[in-house]
Amino acid sequence: MSRGSAARPVSPAPRLPSRLATLRAEPGWRRIDLISDLHLSPDMPATLARLRAHLSATPADAIFLLGDIFEAWIGDDARWQAGTFEQFALELLRGVSARKPLFFMHGNRDFALGEPMAEDAGMRLLPDPARLEAFGRGWLLSHGDQLCLGDVGYLRARAAVRRPGVLAALRAMPLFARRALARHLRAKSRMHQSDPSTWADVDDDAARAWLRDAGCDTLIHGHTHRPALHDLGDGLARAVLSDWDYDHGPGRGDVLVMDARGLHRIAPMHAAAPDPHAGGGSP
Repeated sequence: MSRGSAARPVSPAPRLPSRLATLRAEPGWRRIDLISDLHLSPDMPATLARLRAHLSATPADAIFLLGDIFEAWIGDDARWQAGTFEQFALELLRGVSARKPLFFMHGNRDFALGEPMAEDAGMRLLPDPARLEAFGRGWLLSHGDQLCLGDVGYLRARAAVRRPGVLAALRAMPLFARRALARHLRAKSRMHQSDPSTWADVDDDAARAWLRDAGCDTLIHGHTHRPALHDLGDGLARAVLSDWDYDHGPGRGDVLVMDARGLHRIAPMHAAAPDPHAGGGSP
């Protein structure tokens, strides 16, 4: 998660791509589940189990994963190591995509997930941001970190690590070294998250500009771990997805459901329920 302070300078607002990626919901879709910020890792078994239970039970016609699903994705090649977390993740996602469309947008933690993993898992990668046309409306989807303009240091680091040369260098490291780096980053993350008052939030002016340029009325994003619905004025809004954590304390997390009524939140489902659209076994 990004961190920031109101006293810090603000980065310039990013512009929408000249050709914004647009996805149209299938005519038969009646419900879409949107999830982000699970931060899955081998250290989060209860959260992983809750996700698996929900994905097995949900009657949603499509699933959108909007970033930071993994705390650290060390490389697509790790999915072939028997008995590893990455292999389990592949099998879980493949089981879901065998039954319903599955979409994945990168977050700041799992931006290294590539086309090989997505193809094997049956997921469609979405650029950030992307426009979704569903239920008679246009929705703008994003992970959200690009709009945390108060976190100047993070945004500079984000631009640096996503350069092709940096990604290539990371992927060239031995797997054991990447796993050690992931453990180090998880430890640093836990330290940074100990003081929520320092976390940056999405800039509302930038969100409004994106929505107007995209021709949408609602921005749906994660990243900030502050689930809420914000009224931006002039009929515009931003809906913030919840993070998940069922491994520490009483547990928290919700799913943002999109249907003909609009948006509403539910707790992740526990037990399998009949799915009239199911075409295969649960993961």
